[in-house]
Amino acid sequence: MSGTNQERARAGVDQGWHARPVEEVVAELGSSLSHGLDGAEARRRLDQHGPNALTPRRKQGPLLRFLLQLHQPLIYILIAAGVVTLALGERVDASVIFGVVLVNAIVGFVQESKAVSAIEALARTLVAEATVLRNGEARRIPAAGIVPGDVVLLQSGDKVPADIRLAHAREPQIDESALTGESVPVPKQAEALGEDVVLADRRNMAYASSLVTYGQAKGVVVATGDHTEVGKISTLISTVEELKTPLARNIARFSHVLLVIILGLGTLTVGVGTSVRGQPWGEAFMAAVALAVAAIPEGLPAVVTIILAIGVSRMARRRAIIRKLPAVETLGSTTVICSDKTGTLTENQMTVRRVVAGGEPFEVCGGGYSPEGEISRGERAIGAHDAGEALYETLRCGVLCNDALVVEREGRWAVEGDPTEGALLVAARKLGLKRDEVVEAAPRLDSIPFESDRQYMATMHDAGPGAPRVVYLKGSVERTLARCSEALRADGSAGPVERERIVLAAEEMASTGLRVLAFARKALPADASQLDHADVAGGMTFLGLQGMIDPPRQEVIAAVRDCKSAGISVKMITGDHALTAAAIAREIGLTGEVDGDGALRAMTGRELEGCDDERLAEAANRVAVFARVTPEQKLRLVRALQASGHIVAMTGDGVNDAPALRQANIGVAMGLAGTEVAKEAADMVLTDDNFASIKAAVEEGRGVFDNLTKFIAWTLPTNLGEGLVILMAIVLGTQLPILPAQILWINMTTAVLLGMMLAFEPMEEDAMRRPPRDPDAPILNQPLVMRMGLVALMMLFSAFGLFFWMRRSGAGLAASTTVAVNAFVSIEMFYLLNCRSLTRSVLHLGLLSNRPLVLGLLGMAALQLVFTYAPVMNRLFHTAPIGWLEWLLILVAGALTWAVVGFEKWVRMRTGRTARSRGMAL
Repeated sequence: MSGTNQERARAGVDQGWHARPVEEVVAELGSSLSHGLDGAEARRRLDQHGPNALTPRRKQGPLLRFLLQLHQPLIYILIAAGVVTLALGERVDASVIFGVVLVNAIVGFVQESKAVSAIEALARTLVAEATVLRNGEARRIPAAGIVPGDVVLLQSGDKVPADIRLAHAREPQIDESALTGESVPVPKQAEALGEDVVLADRRNMAYASSLVTYGQAKGVVVATGDHTEVGKISTLISTVEELKTPLARNIARFSHVLLVIILGLGTLTVGVGTSVRGQPWGEAFMAAVALAVAAIPEGLPAVVTIILAIGVSRMARRRAIIRKLPAVETLGSTTVICSDKTGTLTENQMTVRRVVAGGEPFEVCGGGYSPEGEISRGERAIGAHDAGEALYETLRCGVLCNDALVVEREGRWAVEGDPTEGALLVAARKLGLKRDEVVEAAPRLDSIPFESDRQYMATMHDAGPGAPRVVYLKGSVERTLARCSEALRADGSAGPVERERIVLAAEEMASTGLRVLAFARKALPADASQLDHADVAGGMTFLGLQGMIDPPRQEVIAAVRDCKSAGISVKMITGDHALTAAAIAREIGLTGEVDGDGALRAMTGRELEGCDDERLAEAANRVAVFARVTPEQKLRLVRALQASGHIVAMTGDGVNDAPALRQANIGVAMGLAGTEVAKEAADMVLTDDNFASIKAAVEEGRGVFDNLTKFIAWTLPTNLGEGLVILMAIVLGTQLPILPAQILWINMTTAVLLGMMLAFEPMEEDAMRRPPRDPDAPILNQPLVMRMGLVALMMLFSAFGLFFWMRRSGAGLAASTTVAVNAFVSIEMFYLLNCRSLTRSVLHLGLLSNRPLVLGLLGMAALQLVFTYAPVMNRLFHTAPIGWLEWLLILVAGALTWAVVGFEKWVRMRTGRTARSRGMAL
């Protein structure tokens, strides 16, 4: 072998280790299974290839991350407003605006500081120490010191420190769920496999960060650090770009449009003032500055942040913790949810669903490790007294030929040991067979542990003084039937083994995604003290079959149905077997491409390997179930859906899910079973690991976005109306009906006391009955522009009309502007009621359904009285007290606006354009 190949091997470069004899692997790595590496060679390799650790990625410093919070068009506008206000000498107002900027930056910085720590969390999954052979001796060393070629000793409870080609295996089982999505621990062996075997089926490999749950093994390290499968995932995470949320994209577009409009109006103002009205340049420029102050929605960034924060609080109450604020809005526009299977759509608890004993089928209800549930034949529940000998013995065999325990901790049932064996204990408990009582009645004398090449486990028990010993065996259907010479009937008698019928029953169970185990027993002499393989080679009595699966959560079925009605497609992307995935998908109601038999098709990772980007995008849209997929393929599927224009939510709990979680528009991690890597990569964490909570979060997200839309639809006409008032005053050459300082007063107080109250608006009843909004829909489409223009014109005519009426009535300038300001606020208060729904009348909503809004209206009214009558406010804002007649006219202006907008809504509804008016969403 060339030196180059040896160096590549020792560097951990994948060379198809699973497909090569272990002797060849060891030789290529320059190691010895009996001796390991010597200390000098290990140090040389460590110096050459570096420690067994993931390379930390460069991160932005805290100062840069804080400054980047200001790098937003809307923030630029807000800063410009502050500068302009300061130039006008209004230091208090400028301080308020700059304070809003600072609060926004701090909120964004804090949110970002909690996020994007996936690489660090991934590094923490690597084990601290491991046992290796050095100079022929077993030593416990730091995992960071492991190098390619090291011989590692593994036993139950160990975390695998690196990628290892197994050389000797004593029934090891390794939990790889975090890496591959496999729902149960994987039995391992040492023989070479085919070259095209996918990662999840490489039974002769042990991968870094996985956990040994049973048995022992020895192997040679073939990859460390960044070259491990976990390291490759780390690299994938670091290459994923952060996506802008639909709201961020729309706000950015709106901000650019607003900038252009403000500059255009400012230029027009200066031009009209100097050319038409003959004003000095300085005076015309200050008028343009006043117009800019009027046109900028100063409260928008702060209120958007507050509305999103309120959405975060609402979602937390529904078991969805938001880690990144913009994710609240993204949920509302989700079009596809890509969900992992194990633990999200399912219980992540193996459960016996069917038993066949004595030739009869029995159904087992209940899910997970909770003993609640029953066994039934048809419609009739079965108890221990009428179970029949075959059913009773099949379940009893599952208890005695078993090394697991099922315990209750803090109200949750969990298994200690193999999940499959835990399922057998729970099934027996549903018939009244308690483990402790069964084990006490028949103590174990000896056992044959499960071996992957023999595919069975057997135990010998004491059946009482003078009674024959009883041997119970469980294993694969094929290996168990080969040892049986008779079968137990329901009445307890023995008969011939109907092999074809039993195999057919097992195949039928397997076709529905069940994992099937067969059970048998045999009597040995009363003086037998040891059990060996020869004792169970033949002459056994077949007892029955038990079929189990990790069942779907019951609430998931309703959640999937709700998603469909909301126009959201649900897809399953899992590392588990295709048959199991398709069975669960059918049960929860997923819809997608079917095969020739009409069954839901599950596309495998091997099929995806041959797909180019175009074919992959087609498959991603067409197929609902993807099984046996790798982390890279999960990432490709998410990108393919995004390339088709979808807003993708991706769920996951394992290390293998982290790259796709980062790539998705909204990454959703499991809070209970999820790894820290998945949680750190996600935008949202579910505290109950339940898909139904995703549906609830989407529902809340839609409500949040509706309220954002309502606020923007409410606030923009005010800015437009203020700008029109100033522009009209310049064109007509009259005094300003509203002064710049008064404009700032209107914008800042109404945004907080009125606009922000829309954040508390209850969700509209059709939120989950309409399709997802188009994320690229413009912020200012025709219906919204028309309504904005209508309200702005009402403000313009009301303010100017009342201002001129006051002046002609002999009122002073201060009193006249006070009336104009109050007219603006009155119209905003009445228009706020219109904005509680963009399509329906407020009369259908009920005024008290949003109590904060009522309090806001009362608070704003009280504040305007202070603004009008308090001497200090008269001095600061150049206002003056007014009489009851003026207040009556002010209220008429507001009520008239409310009636006009209400009539406009009614007209749209009557003409059948209500659906198009919903396009007013961002």
